[in-house]
Amino acid sequence: MNERHDPASGLAYRNHDFLDTPEARSLRILSEYLYPLSHFRKEHISDTIVFFGSARTFESSADGRYYKEARELARKLTEWSNGLSDGMRRFVICSGGGPGIMEAANRGAHEAGGKSIGLNIGLPFEQRPNPFITPELSFEFHYFFMRKFWFAYLAKALVVFPGGFGTLDELTEILTLVQTQKLEKKMVVVLYGTSFWKEIINFEALVRHGMIAEQDLDLFQFADDVEGAFRILEGGLTKYYLTPDKEVPAIAKSRV
Repeated sequence: MNERHDPASGLAYRNHDFLDTPEARSLRILSEYLYPLSHFRKEHISDTIVFFGSARTFESSADGRYYKEARELARKLTEWSNGLSDGMRRFVICSGGGPGIMEAANRGAHEAGGKSIGLNIGLPFEQRPNPFITPELSFEFHYFFMRKFWFAYLAKALVVFPGGFGTLDELTEILTLVQTQKLEKKMVVVLYGTSFWKEIINFEALVRHGMIAEQDLDLFQFADDVEGAFRILEGGLTKYYLTPDKEVPAIAKSRV
């Protein structure tokens, strides 16, 4: 006598044991592309301003000014972007979703009445999503490279506050993509905290030793206060995306 089977029992996409195997890795990677994409489309997210910086910088810490200024800058940028009316959510604040500078950015956007994105990552030490991320725009990634893809793909501007290995990794990867023209769009990059960045990275020495070209120093600008950073970002985004130059590649004007 033939035994009856549940018709759904053999469906691979419902088999969680299979989805956790090395053979299904490509499906997991694809999911970390398609799942955020579906949410960004539903929420009409056109592009982002990404905030990078230390998870260890808190409002009450010795370098708490950076937390406060990241929060204020995100608030001002969100108020500005909320005033743009073209049917899309433009220049949405995006962070790594954790504590410190990431929390400050999401918090500032939240206080301005705007939505914000959190691209969290599963780590050996626990990193919980901060409470200021818009719930439907809070994502957790397993793969660092898929998380980095979403940082780069929608970003039209990048603000980098003082940070450690992770911040340095994210900064140099974006600068490399811009330098090698793998990002066919204009990217406004602000390094916040001139004295910190010039101590940590000797950009002039890189030029002097022939490791980068002198014109590569034009890929970013420094800022030391909220007003200065806001002027750079508002000016660059307005020039390149709100009243774009004819020289800006068409892909830079495309939307997800």
